[in-house]
Amino acid sequence: MDYISTRNKKERVSSARAILQGISKEGGLFVPESIPVISKQELELLTKQDYIQRACMVLGKFLTDYTHEELENCIRGAYEGEKFADDQVAPLSKLGENTYILELWHGPTLAFKDMALQLLPRLLTTASAKLGNQKEIIILVATSGDTGKAALEGFKNVEGTRIMVFYPSDGVSAMQKLQMITQEGKNVSVVGIRGNFDDAQSSVKKVFTDEEIAKYLSRHDMMFSSANSINWGRLVPQIVYYVNSYCQLVADEEITMGDQINIVVPTGNFGNILAAYYAKHMGVPIHKLICASNQNNVLTDFIRTGTYNKNRSFYTTISPSMDILISSNLERLLFLLNGQDDQVVSDLMSELSENGSYRLSKEALDKLQAEFFGGCCDDLQTKGVISGIYQRYSYLCDTHTAVALGVYDQYCKETGDHTKTIVASTANPYKFPRSVLSAIGADHLPEDEFEVSELLNQKTGCPVPAQITELQTKEVRFHRVCDTAGIADVVREALK
Repeated sequence: MDYISTRNKKERVSSARAILQGISKEGGLFVPESIPVISKQELELLTKQDYIQRACMVLGKFLTDYTHEELENCIRGAYEGEKFADDQVAPLSKLGENTYILELWHGPTLAFKDMALQLLPRLLTTASAKLGNQKEIIILVATSGDTGKAALEGFKNVEGTRIMVFYPSDGVSAMQKLQMITQEGKNVSVVGIRGNFDDAQSSVKKVFTDEEIAKYLSRHDMMFSSANSINWGRLVPQIVYYVNSYCQLVADEEITMGDQINIVVPTGNFGNILAAYYAKHMGVPIHKLICASNQNNVLTDFIRTGTYNKNRSFYTTISPSMDILISSNLERLLFLLNGQDDQVVSDLMSELSENGSYRLSKEALDKLQAEFFGGCCDDLQTKGVISGIYQRYSYLCDTHTAVALGVYDQYCKETGDHTKTIVASTANPYKFPRSVLSAIGADHLPEDEFEVSELLNQKTGCPVPAQITELQTKEVRFHRVCDTAGIADVVREALK
């Protein structure tokens, strides 16, 4: 299967090239030329298999120029051993009659990004070898919190690579920040920026298309790639866990093969819910995709009106990984909604760049609303959900998962639809201990985050993960902070 660019269908590459390159030359995103299908018979077979086997099947459908042995080696390297705390990798916890929490945070950095970023380095280095690439690979990452640490952990000390992560200095939780600035590894670099995630993401994408830097890379046998979800190698592993979840519900006799489910995803950059969309179009019986936003509700408005408008107030919230107004993965959905018309996508992206907004055609909007529901929660509502879920089920969730549960409640009330539903849980609550502890009724919290974590443990009995307690003794390695306009200069300096 070949991959084409959302902005230029003449740009046609193999899956290995798409993963190695990360982004198309003109700034478009690579997508498969068609969405492969999983038959009902194949789904039934998958219900009898484990996560590794299911991943091999799904990835084999998309990454057709990788051999089965190559894929299996990559997948086993990512998920076997002690990297994930649960044998099921992404287990389901049942809340009530119809709700299942898909826990995607049992990996080394306690966030759903581990599901892809333990695998991406292996896919990328395998692609590099397959294509005979001799260049050093420079990974550039913009992060709203979780991607940065997961990418650093995935790529640390990987031969032939260097990774640079840019994060909003005042826009991540204290634990997220500490996880990044204490990162170990000889090939890693972390820089804070004065600005928000959108500023970081836009500046990093400009570096990819900077002609002066491109010439420097060429002269010195280097190349850029990305660990953000603009890279197809980041997105395709996420499709796996939605296929896996459906098969697990069937295996556990919670549903019967062919029964439809809903999926709720808290998202800012749109990659995680887009993976569920791909799973649906592969053949997984999914009824509605419920897109949950925080107070930065640009996606909610887009789904409800067809107008995407980033010209609005930006809010720093207690669910910081979703503090995003430019959802880069939405471009892939626009390409599909508009019949793979690259010119339409190019025009929409130009409108977004020039005016900060664009509007879907009526036909595209009808397609969007047939499959997606959009809702949002502010911080007060989010805390209310954390408290309510804990009181009712003794289940402790983080702020992002709470946004998803809050929007799911809105959906049920608006539609009366009580189809069995999977809610993607994207982070361990101890990544946001202050907000979680405040939500369940504690006041006058100490300034020290580790004391807050200990209080949360005392109040709930939920164990503090080792990855959190170990941070107390780790050395802070990275102190640099720059303006967004200086990101290109920081990259140039690092390359030299």
